[in-house]
Amino acid sequence: MASIVQLRPPVAVPQGAVTAARAPLASSDALVLRNVTRAFGALRAVDDVSVSVSAGQKYAILGSNGAGKTTLFNAIIGDFPPTAGRIFFFGEDITELPPHERIRKGLRRTYQSSLLFRDLSVRDNLFLAVRGVGNGRFSLRRAGAGHPSTRATQDLLDRARLSHIADERVANLAHGQQRQLEIGMALAGAPRLILFDEPAAGLSPVERRELVALLGSLPAHMSFVLIEHDLDIALRVVDRVTVMHNGRVLRTGSPAEIEGDAQVQAIYMGSKH
Repeated sequence: MASIVQLRPPVAVPQGAVTAARAPLASSDALVLRNVTRAFGALRAVDDVSVSVSAGQKYAILGSNGAGKTTLFNAIIGDFPPTAGRIFFFGEDITELPPHERIRKGLRRTYQSSLLFRDLSVRDNLFLAVRGVGNGRFSLRRAGAGHPSTRATQDLLDRARLSHIADERVANLAHGQQRQLEIGMALAGAPRLILFDEPAAGLSPVERRELVALLGSLPAHMSFVLIEHDLDIALRVVDRVTVMHNGRVLRTGSPAEIEGDAQVQAIYMGSKH
Protein backbone atom coordinates (compact mmCIF):
# COMPACT_ATOMS: atom_id res chain seq x y z
CA MET A 1 0.00 0.00 0.00
CA ALA A 2 1.36 3.37 -0.89
CA SER A 3 2.04 5.60 2.08
CA ILE A 4 0.08 8.77 2.45
CA VAL A 5 2.18 11.86 3.11
CA GLN A 6 0.43 14.86 4.57
CA LEU A 7 1.88 18.05 3.18
CA ARG A 8 1.91 21.08 5.45
CA PRO A 9 2.11 24.61 4.17
CA PRO A 10 5.50 26.26 4.77
CA VAL A 11 5.76 28.46 7.82
CA ALA A 12 6.44 32.04 6.89
CA VAL A 13 9.59 33.44 8.48
CA PRO A 14 9.45 37.20 9.00
CA GLN A 15 12.19 39.09 7.24
CA GLY A 16 15.13 39.65 9.60
CA ALA A 17 14.02 36.92 12.02
CA VAL A 18 17.24 34.96 11.44
CA THR A 19 19.63 37.17 13.37
CA ALA A 20 23.13 36.99 14.75
CA ALA A 21 21.60 35.57 17.91
CA ARG A 22 20.89 32.36 15.98
CA ALA A 23 24.08 32.30 13.89
CA PRO A 24 26.32 29.27 14.40
CA LEU A 25 29.28 29.65 16.73
CA ALA A 26 32.73 29.82 15.21
CA SER A 27 35.09 27.04 16.23
CA SER A 28 37.49 29.65 17.59
CA ASP A 29 34.97 31.30 19.94
CA ALA A 30 35.93 31.19 23.62
CA LEU A 31 33.16 33.40 25.00
CA VAL A 32 30.05 34.56 23.17
CA LEU A 33 27.38 36.82 24.66
CA ARG A 34 24.19 37.00 22.64
CA ASN A 35 21.81 39.84 23.45
CA VAL A 36 22.57 39.58 27.17
CA THR A 37 20.39 41.69 29.44
CA ARG A 38 20.43 41.96 33.22
CA ALA A 39 17.54 43.87 34.77
CA PHE A 40 16.92 44.82 38.38
CA GLY A 41 13.24 45.69 38.38
CA ALA A 42 12.78 48.47 35.84
CA LEU A 43 16.52 49.18 35.66
CA ARG A 44 18.43 47.50 32.84
CA ALA A 45 22.00 47.54 34.13
CA VAL A 46 23.06 45.53 31.06
CA ASP A 47 20.93 45.99 27.97
CA ASP A 48 21.13 43.70 24.90
CA VAL A 49 24.91 43.22 24.91
CA SER A 50 26.55 40.97 22.30
CA VAL A 51 30.29 40.27 22.45
CA SER A 52 32.54 37.56 20.99
CA VAL A 53 35.98 36.70 22.41
CA SER A 54 38.15 34.33 20.40
CA ALA A 55 40.29 31.63 21.97
CA GLY A 56 43.55 33.21 23.07
CA GLN A 57 42.24 36.74 22.60
CA LYS A 58 43.00 39.48 25.12
CA TYR A 59 39.92 41.67 25.46
CA ALA A 60 38.97 44.80 27.39
CA ILE A 61 35.58 46.17 28.36
CA LEU A 62 35.78 49.87 29.14
CA GLY A 63 33.28 52.45 30.28
CA SER A 64 32.59 55.06 32.90
CA ASN A 65 31.13 54.25 36.31
CA GLY A 66 27.62 52.87 35.94
CA ALA A 67 28.18 51.66 32.38
CA GLY A 68 27.29 48.08 33.38
CA LYS A 69 30.72 46.48 33.18
CA THR A 70 30.77 44.73 36.56
CA THR A 71 27.14 43.64 36.19
CA LEU A 72 28.12 42.06 32.87
CA PHE A 73 30.93 40.15 34.61
CA ASN A 74 28.44 39.03 37.27
CA ALA A 75 26.21 37.65 34.53
CA ILE A 76 29.08 35.83 32.80
CA ILE A 77 30.35 34.13 35.97
CA GLY A 78 26.81 33.36 37.18
CA ASP A 79 26.62 35.54 40.30
CA PHE A 80 23.63 37.36 38.77
CA PRO A 81 22.50 35.33 35.74
CA PRO A 82 21.10 37.29 32.78
CA THR A 83 17.38 37.97 32.65
CA ALA A 84 17.53 37.65 28.85
CA GLY A 85 20.04 36.46 26.25
CA ARG A 86 22.47 33.54 26.17
CA ILE A 87 26.09 32.96 27.20
CA PHE A 88 28.29 30.41 25.44
CA PHE A 89 31.68 29.18 26.67
CA PHE A 90 33.70 27.31 24.02
CA GLY A 91 30.49 26.45 22.22
CA GLU A 92 28.53 25.29 25.28
CA ASP A 93 25.52 27.19 26.54
CA ILE A 94 26.33 28.00 30.20
CA THR A 95 23.54 30.52 30.75
CA GLU A 96 21.78 28.37 33.34
CA LEU A 97 24.84 26.86 35.03
CA PRO A 98 25.72 27.80 38.64
CA PRO A 99 29.06 29.58 39.20
CA HIS A 100 30.93 26.49 40.48
CA GLU A 101 30.07 24.58 37.29
CA ARG A 102 31.40 27.45 35.18
CA ILE A 103 34.62 27.40 37.20
CA ARG A 104 35.01 23.66 36.60
CA LYS A 105 34.76 24.30 32.87
CA GLY A 106 37.72 26.69 33.01
CA LEU A 107 36.14 30.11 33.62
CA ARG A 108 37.72 32.26 36.34
CA ARG A 109 37.22 35.72 37.78
CA THR A 110 38.96 38.22 40.05
CA TYR A 111 36.99 40.85 41.98
CA GLN A 112 37.43 44.55 42.72
CA SER A 113 37.61 43.77 46.44
CA SER A 114 40.26 41.27 47.48
CA LEU A 115 38.99 37.81 48.39
CA LEU A 116 42.14 36.53 50.08
CA PHE A 117 42.89 34.62 53.29
CA ARG A 118 44.77 37.44 54.98
CA ASP A 119 46.02 35.40 57.95
CA LEU A 120 47.57 32.72 55.73
CA SER A 121 50.75 32.87 53.71
CA VAL A 122 51.00 33.55 49.99
CA ARG A 123 51.89 29.91 49.44
CA ASP A 124 48.91 28.66 51.46
CA ASN A 125 46.49 30.89 49.50
CA LEU A 126 47.76 29.51 46.22
CA PHE A 127 47.68 25.95 47.55
CA LEU A 128 44.02 26.34 48.54
CA ALA A 129 43.24 27.71 45.09
CA VAL A 130 44.92 24.69 43.48
CA ARG A 131 43.06 22.21 45.69
CA GLY A 132 39.77 24.06 45.24
CA VAL A 133 39.63 23.43 41.49
CA GLY A 134 41.27 19.99 41.48
CA ASN A 135 40.37 16.43 42.35
CA GLY A 136 40.58 15.44 46.00
CA ARG A 137 39.80 18.94 47.23
CA PHE A 138 38.04 17.50 50.29
CA SER A 139 40.92 15.21 51.25
CA LEU A 140 42.31 15.67 54.76
CA ARG A 141 45.67 14.11 53.86
CA ARG A 142 48.53 16.60 53.92
CA ALA A 143 50.24 17.00 50.55
CA GLY A 144 53.95 16.24 50.52
CA ALA A 145 56.72 17.92 48.54
CA GLY A 146 56.17 15.68 45.52
CA HIS A 147 52.38 15.95 45.47
CA PRO A 148 50.89 17.43 42.26
CA SER A 149 49.14 20.16 44.29
CA THR A 150 52.44 21.18 45.87
CA ARG A 151 54.19 21.32 42.50
CA ALA A 152 51.29 23.29 40.99
CA THR A 153 51.49 25.77 43.88
CA GLN A 154 55.18 26.38 43.22
CA ASP A 155 54.44 26.89 39.53
CA LEU A 156 51.86 29.55 40.40
CA LEU A 157 54.32 31.27 42.71
CA ASP A 158 56.75 31.53 39.82
CA ARG A 159 54.17 32.64 37.26
CA ALA A 160 52.72 35.29 39.59
CA ARG A 161 56.26 36.52 40.42
CA LEU A 162 55.73 35.90 44.13
CA SER A 163 58.31 33.20 44.94
CA HIS A 164 60.42 35.65 46.94
CA ILE A 165 57.54 36.27 49.39
CA ALA A 166 55.98 32.79 49.32
CA ASP A 167 55.89 32.43 53.11
CA GLU A 168 54.87 36.02 53.87
CA ARG A 169 51.51 36.55 55.57
CA VAL A 170 49.04 38.07 53.11
CA ALA A 171 48.02 40.82 55.54
CA ASN A 172 51.60 42.13 55.36
CA LEU A 173 51.68 42.43 51.57
CA ALA A 174 51.51 45.65 49.61
CA HIS A 175 48.31 46.25 47.66
CA GLY A 176 49.99 45.47 44.36
CA GLN A 177 51.33 42.18 45.68
CA GLN A 178 47.84 41.21 46.79
CA ARG A 179 46.60 41.91 43.26
CA GLN A 180 49.37 39.69 41.90
CA LEU A 181 48.30 36.95 44.30
CA GLU A 182 44.69 37.21 43.12
CA ILE A 183 45.86 36.73 39.55
CA GLY A 184 47.98 33.77 40.63
CA MET A 185 44.96 32.18 42.33
CA ALA A 186 42.84 32.74 39.20
CA LEU A 187 45.48 30.82 37.22
CA ALA A 188 44.98 27.68 39.31
CA GLY A 189 43.73 24.63 37.45
CA ALA A 190 44.65 25.71 33.91
CA PRO A 191 41.78 28.12 33.21
CA ARG A 192 40.70 28.74 29.64
CA LEU A 193 39.44 32.30 30.20
CA ILE A 194 39.84 34.76 33.09
CA LEU A 195 37.72 37.81 33.87
CA PHE A 196 39.88 40.51 35.51
CA ASP A 197 37.83 43.12 37.37
CA GLU A 198 39.91 46.32 37.54
CA PRO A 199 43.26 44.66 38.35
CA ALA A 200 45.12 48.00 38.35
CA ALA A 201 42.83 49.74 40.86
CA GLY A 202 44.87 51.42 43.58
CA LEU A 203 48.27 50.39 42.21
CA SER A 204 51.34 52.60 42.23
CA PRO A 205 53.20 53.33 38.94
CA VAL A 206 55.77 50.64 39.78
CA GLU A 207 53.04 48.12 40.61
CA ARG A 208 51.25 48.94 37.37
CA ARG A 209 54.36 48.16 35.35
CA GLU A 210 54.60 44.84 37.17
CA LEU A 211 50.94 44.14 36.38
CA VAL A 212 51.48 44.86 32.68
CA ALA A 213 54.44 42.47 32.65
CA LEU A 214 52.39 39.79 34.43
CA LEU A 215 49.43 40.08 32.05
CA GLY A 216 51.79 40.06 29.09
CA SER A 217 53.41 36.83 30.33
CA LEU A 218 50.16 34.83 30.35
CA PRO A 219 50.09 31.89 27.90
CA ALA A 220 49.16 32.79 24.32
CA HIS A 221 46.35 30.20 24.29
CA MET A 222 44.67 31.68 27.38
CA SER A 223 41.93 34.27 26.84
CA PHE A 224 41.16 37.06 29.24
CA VAL A 225 38.66 39.89 29.48
CA LEU A 226 39.45 42.82 31.72
CA ILE A 227 37.51 45.75 33.07
CA GLU A 228 39.86 48.64 33.62
CA HIS A 229 39.73 52.40 34.22
CA ASP A 230 43.47 52.82 33.55
CA LEU A 231 43.47 53.18 29.77
CA ASP A 232 47.26 53.14 29.58
CA ILE A 233 47.17 49.60 30.95
CA ALA A 234 44.07 48.38 29.15
CA LEU A 235 45.11 49.49 25.69
CA ARG A 236 48.62 48.06 26.10
CA VAL A 237 47.68 44.51 27.04
CA VAL A 238 44.65 43.74 24.82
CA ASP A 239 43.98 43.40 21.11
CA ARG A 240 40.22 44.07 21.14
CA VAL A 241 38.08 46.57 23.07
CA THR A 242 34.38 47.07 23.71
CA VAL A 243 33.21 50.35 25.23
CA MET A 244 29.93 50.31 27.17
CA HIS A 245 27.69 53.28 27.97
CA ASN A 246 24.45 53.17 29.97
CA GLY A 247 24.39 49.38 29.89
CA ARG A 248 24.79 49.05 26.12
CA VAL A 249 27.66 48.54 23.69
CA LEU A 250 28.83 51.88 22.35
CA ARG A 251 31.83 50.85 20.24
CA THR A 252 33.95 47.76 19.54
CA GLY A 253 37.31 47.87 17.81
CA SER A 254 41.07 47.69 18.10
CA PRO A 255 42.83 49.71 20.83
CA ALA A 256 43.90 52.28 18.20
CA GLU A 257 40.37 52.60 16.84
CA ILE A 258 38.90 53.05 20.31
CA GLU A 259 41.51 55.57 21.40
CA GLY A 260 40.88 57.65 18.28
CA ASP A 261 37.09 57.56 18.41
CA ALA A 262 35.65 61.01 19.08
CA GLN A 263 32.46 59.76 20.76
CA VAL A 264 34.42 57.46 23.05
CA GLN A 265 36.71 60.35 23.99
CA ALA A 266 33.76 62.59 24.75
CA ILE A 267 31.84 60.04 26.83
CA TYR A 268 34.58 58.02 28.51
CA MET A 269 38.07 59.42 28.14
CA GLY A 270 37.24 63.02 28.95
CA SER A 271 39.58 65.96 28.69
CA LYS A 272 42.64 63.81 29.41
CA HIS A 273 42.53 62.73 25.76
